[in-house]
Amino acid sequence: MNTRDIPDILQKQRDFFFFHTTKDPGFRIEQLKTLRKAIHAYEERLYEAFWKDLRKSRFETYETEIGLVLEETARHIHNLHSWAKPGKVFTNQLLHFWSKSKIIKEPYGLVLIMAPWNYPFQLLVNPLVGAISAGNCVALKPSELTPNIAGVIEQMIGEFFDPRYISLFNGEIELSKALLEEKWDHIFFTGSPAVGRLVMESAAKNLTPMVLELGGKSPCIVDADANLKVAASRIAWGKFLNAGQTCIAPDYLFVHSSVKTEFLQLMSSKITQYFGSNPKESPDFPRIVNEVKTQRLAGFLSGGKVIAGGEVDIKDHYISPTILDDVKPGDTIMQQEIFGPILPVMEFSDISEVITYINDHPKPLALYYFSEDRVQQAAVLEKTSSGGVCINDVITHVANANIPFGGVGNSGMGRYHGRFSFDTFSHHRAVIRKSTRVDVPVRYPPYKGKLGLLKMLLR
Repeated sequence: MNTRDIPDILQKQRDFFFFHTTKDPGFRIEQLKTLRKAIHAYEERLYEAFWKDLRKSRFETYETEIGLVLEETARHIHNLHSWAKPGKVFTNQLLHFWSKSKIIKEPYGLVLIMAPWNYPFQLLVNPLVGAISAGNCVALKPSELTPNIAGVIEQMIGEFFDPRYISLFNGEIELSKALLEEKWDHIFFTGSPAVGRLVMESAAKNLTPMVLELGGKSPCIVDADANLKVAASRIAWGKFLNAGQTCIAPDYLFVHSSVKTEFLQLMSSKITQYFGSNPKESPDFPRIVNEVKTQRLAGFLSGGKVIAGGEVDIKDHYISPTILDDVKPGDTIMQQEIFGPILPVMEFSDISEVITYINDHPKPLALYYFSEDRVQQAAVLEKTSSGGVCINDVITHVANANIPFGGVGNSGMGRYHGRFSFDTFSHHRAVIRKSTRVDVPVRYPPYKGKLGLLKMLLR
């Protein structure tokens, strides 16, 4: 797409928004139903595209991409009318005599959604659900690093939606830069903290509200009293899901010294159980998105001791599921988010050591703690901060739309999923309606002799 076409396309979308059609909840529900219809129509083409770009199985594609979006659309269709109703709130009649107050949920207008390459369908279309639900017009920018998936989504959106309502901009990084130069009513970005800073800088020029869904190094802790077999199963699944290319994957592992040897043996056996003796041949183990990122991950293998995996095929974009033991905090792999199937391991003897380490680093997007001790669980929750937490599991909090998903500090700002998506893409407009039949004069000058009455009203 030519960047010179952007202003004309966006102006048509703004014009469409000011027809006020999108503010009708019935219209929004019909568009959500259309989106579900579109996804079902393109499901097979999406499976093919995911295999080409990421060598991702049909099961994992549905589990982490298509299924989550379909569930989200169903939730919004079912609840939209109740979410969109003006919220009645209490009005102090002594202070606001003969008044009523309410909160109107209104759309921002024209929203830009920018998605990354690791979950290129879910992280583009799930926010789209919230933007449609709240009544916005939307511009979508899929990742250029997964071109087959981006192409299928472009065809799907083009076939089922009016471009004045939902537009899609498919192209290289220059296109993203050009889009960020435009004025938006809201921006929703998912990606790395480094790029998130650039997006925020662009948004600041127009004081544009935004959501940043970023990442960071999400810690995983296995304490001495943990159920080791269950922990090994769940951590191995979560770490190597999508070949580790997950913003909330366990980035590094702290394991208690008393159980480390046993636990790492269990983890190694789980890798074999899940992907066979040669994961490269497994239809269930995806590939790294491109050669450059494969080479970057391969560079991490020089630190620590490989106790499982460690195989690399740059041309095939393959890094085997790998466990690195004896990693030190100063090693290169501990200085940046891994975003691949390599799990560095450090041991500890007192949970306070781990808490101190976590608090000395930027706040992570997720934190995972395995322990059967409720007191210790509460202590870890109380003494750390992160976007989300799982106790005795990993990843799964992202699949519960009744709780918000989002980061804090370096891992992002804002939240979405379910009702939280509707609220994120809505401006909550405060309205007070007051009768003119009575006008209490206490607020008007002169103020002599009125202070006592004011104190009574505002105590």
